[in-house]
Amino acid sequence: MEDSQKDREELLQELQMLRQGHNSCEVALEERRRMERALLERVKELDCLYGITKLAQNIDITLDDLIIQIADLVRASWQYPESACARISLKGKEYTSNNYKRTQWRQSSSISVQGEIAGEVEVCYLRQYPEVGEGPFLLEERSLLDAVADLIGRIATQRIVENRMRALSRKLILVQENERQRIARELHDHLSQDLCIAKASLERIWSGLPLSETYMPLANDVADRLGAAIASVRDLAYALLPVGLMELGLVNIILQHCEDYSLRNGIEAEFFADGMENVKLDFETQINLYRLVQESLTNTRKHAAASRVVVRLLASYPNLLLRIEDDGRGACVEECFLRAGRERCMGLWSMQERVRLLDGKIVFKSKPGSGMCIRVEIPIKRNGREGQAHPDH
Repeated sequence: MEDSQKDREELLQELQMLRQGHNSCEVALEERRRMERALLERVKELDCLYGITKLAQNIDITLDDLIIQIADLVRASWQYPESACARISLKGKEYTSNNYKRTQWRQSSSISVQGEIAGEVEVCYLRQYPEVGEGPFLLEERSLLDAVADLIGRIATQRIVENRMRALSRKLILVQENERQRIARELHDHLSQDLCIAKASLERIWSGLPLSETYMPLANDVADRLGAAIASVRDLAYALLPVGLMELGLVNIILQHCEDYSLRNGIEAEFFADGMENVKLDFETQINLYRLVQESLTNTRKHAAASRVVVRLLASYPNLLLRIEDDGRGACVEECFLRAGRERCMGLWSMQERVRLLDGKIVFKSKPGSGMCIRVEIPIKRNGREGQAHPDH
């Protein structure tokens, strides 16, 4: 009987120990679940911030499209994404997720742009949830919301600065082109004409005077030097402003430039154009494309040690493609840009800026020993610009 009572007490103790162990396991499991939920929330928050940063690095996306995508990222990053919605206001415009509806369960954070309040980010829940921190929102979500608002403010500020820089670059290049045209006209209409008149006057004087054998070579030398100076001035004027760009068209002017380039430098320059017959381009587009070809061929002559360069111009609606490729010694593109920055060379910078002004893209591909390939892509139709280029229909 005593043994039976003892066995019963031992069983009860073991049962109690099992119950305690079970409770401890339940507590540990619940703590683990809590930590997993918290970790998942942190992962969502990091994904949100990373996603916004990645979107901001895409220079091809407009600010409006970027903000709309940020609103969707924000909505998906809160604790209850199935019931969350988001709204972002910026500079008088509003961007919302598809399911947006303003409710009493909301939190918001102001967006500052260049030191001024320019809008806000707002997150709402479409139904009620238990209070956990800031109403139904986690305390960490407040930090995330403030971080998102700060990021949007920084992105907007960066876009404003970039737009201003683009406008300044545009003005700089336009001023440069206007100055080139002025100098070209001065050289052609004044200096070149004056030299021609001086040469003709000297020839008339010489024709009316008997020149001895001593002075005849000198007279011929003066005439030759004046002729060479006239040719140099005309060439310089043509380099500054290609004659007949609007009258003859971009294709003919580039072809002529490539032919002259081959004769002058001993480098075979071939030019191919396709699909350009029915494409009309404004002066700004044509002069910038011409300058791109001009600068590229100049770089080939100076640095590539090439024997052949091929220029291709292709209209493939909605884009215009320009490809310039040489068989030279090639180079490391990154090192070229670093060296250009250190030496304050404007060639590569100017090419990039010209392409940006045309809302296009430029890619430099090269490596030592494999030549250089420059690929430019610009839209044939540039929306929202005066004097836009367009193909005939």
